[in-house]
Amino acid sequence: MTSRSSQVTARPSSEARAVARTQTLIKGQNGIGTVRKTTLPGGLRIVTETLPSVRSATFGIWAHVGSRDETPALNGATHYLEHLLFKGTRRRSALDISAAIDAVGGEMNAFTAKEYTCYYARVLDTDLPLAIDVVCDMLTGSLILEQDVDVERGAILEEIAMTEDDPGDCVHDLFAHTMFGNNALGRPVLGTVDTVNALTADRIRRFYRKHYDPTHLVVACAGNIDHTKVVRQVRAAFEKAGALRTPDAQPIAPRDGSRTIRTSGKVELLGRKTEQAHVVLGMPGIARTDDRRWAMGVLNTALGGGMSSRLFQEVREKRGLAYSVYSYTSGFADCGLFGVYAGCRPSQVHDVLKICRDELDHVAADGLTDDEIARAIGQLQGSTVLGLEDTGALMNRIGKSELCWGEQMSVDDMLNRIAAVTPDDVRAVARDILGQRPSLSVIGPLKDKQAARLHDAVA
Repeated sequence: MTSRSSQVTARPSSEARAVARTQTLIKGQNGIGTVRKTTLPGGLRIVTETLPSVRSATFGIWAHVGSRDETPALNGATHYLEHLLFKGTRRRSALDISAAIDAVGGEMNAFTAKEYTCYYARVLDTDLPLAIDVVCDMLTGSLILEQDVDVERGAILEEIAMTEDDPGDCVHDLFAHTMFGNNALGRPVLGTVDTVNALTADRIRRFYRKHYDPTHLVVACAGNIDHTKVVRQVRAAFEKAGALRTPDAQPIAPRDGSRTIRTSGKVELLGRKTEQAHVVLGMPGIARTDDRRWAMGVLNTALGGGMSSRLFQEVREKRGLAYSVYSYTSGFADCGLFGVYAGCRPSQVHDVLKICRDELDHVAADGLTDDEIARAIGQLQGSTVLGLEDTGALMNRIGKSELCWGEQMSVDDMLNRIAAVTPDDVRAVARDILGQRPSLSVIGPLKDKQAARLHDAVA
C-alpha cells in the first residue's frame, strides 16, 4: 500500500507552531476517486474520497479502540460507550442528536469491533455540514451521565439476550472463545450480563477520556464532498470543543498487537434446545497485514464463498444436509481465524462435520484446481468492486485503511493484487492454514453419545 503522490501545505492555527499537513494519497481521474489526507495539529487525521457523481456523503469517525483493549472487568465497555455517545452532549440532548439527522432524511449509526469502533452519518451532500457538526459533537462532548448509564444498561442487556437467542450468531462468539480462551480476543464484544451490570459511569468516563483522544481518531468522509471544506468544518468542531489542545501530538501508529495464544484440537459444546445444530470448524488464520491475505481471500472464496464453492456444493447441493454453509476469515493485528460454519439437523451434525473436515484435508493436501482458483479470483474481484458502490462503503474502506494500515490502496491496485494470486500461492496458504489441527464449536441439542463423538472431527 503506497501513496501515489504527496503535497504538504501549511495552514494557520491558534498555536504558532501548529501546522496541518495535507497529502494526496490516491490521485483519481478528473478528480473522481481522489483520496486526500490532512493531519491536524493535535494528531487528528482526516481522510476523504471524492465522488462527484453522487448526491450523498457519508461522514464517519473511527476510534482506535475495541473490545481487545478491555480488561476482563471492563469487558463490554467499548460497546457500552458506543451507546452512550448517542445519549447527549453539552450542546445536544439524545433527542436533538437523532432529530437533527432524521429531519434531513439521513441515517446515523455506529458499530464496535474487537479492534476499532466507528460512528457515522449518511446524508445528502448539502447536509454534510450538519452531519459533521453532530458526529464531532458526539465524539468530543459526550456527558456520560449516571442516569444515562443506568437506562442504557437495560438496552444493552436486551441486546445480549437477543444475540444469545440467535445461535447462528452466538456460535461465532463461542468459536472465538474456543480459539482464544480468556484472552481479550476470545471475549464477546458486547460483554456479559455480569460485566455489563458491574460497569459504572465513572469507569466508562475514564475509558472514554483514555481512548477518544484526537491522536486515536480517524475522520473519514466520502461522496460529493470537498476535502478542504471538510477539513475546515471538522477542525472548527474539534477546536470549539477544545479537543486539539496539544498541537505537537502525533497520531498513534496502527496496532501491531501482541502474540495471542491460540488453541488447536479443542471442542466446546453449548447445549441449547434448538431445531438446528450450529457448528464452526476452524483453525488459526493470518493477520490482516500478512502478504498472504490475498491468496487467503481466494482460498476462502473457492472453499465456501458462494454457491459454486466446494463446501456449498458438497454439503448442500449434493447431499442437502444444510441450508446455510460457508467459510470465512477474520484478520487481526497479529493473528487471524479461518472458520467453516454450517447449520443442520442435530442428527446430521457428524455427517456435516466429516464432509467439511474431509474437504479441508483434501484441499490442504492437494490444493484447488486451476479452474476453481480462476473462478474465485473473478468472484473476489467482482464482489470487491460491487461492495464499494455506495458512499458508506467508501468511507469504511478509507477510514479502516488509515486506522489499521496507515496507508491507502486504490481499487485498481486491490484488483491487481487479487489478479496476481497464482495457483501455487493458494496451494501454499492452503497447506499452511488448512493443514493445522482444527478446533470446533457447537450449539445445539446434542445427546450425550453425539457430544462424545464431536472430538472425532478434530482428531
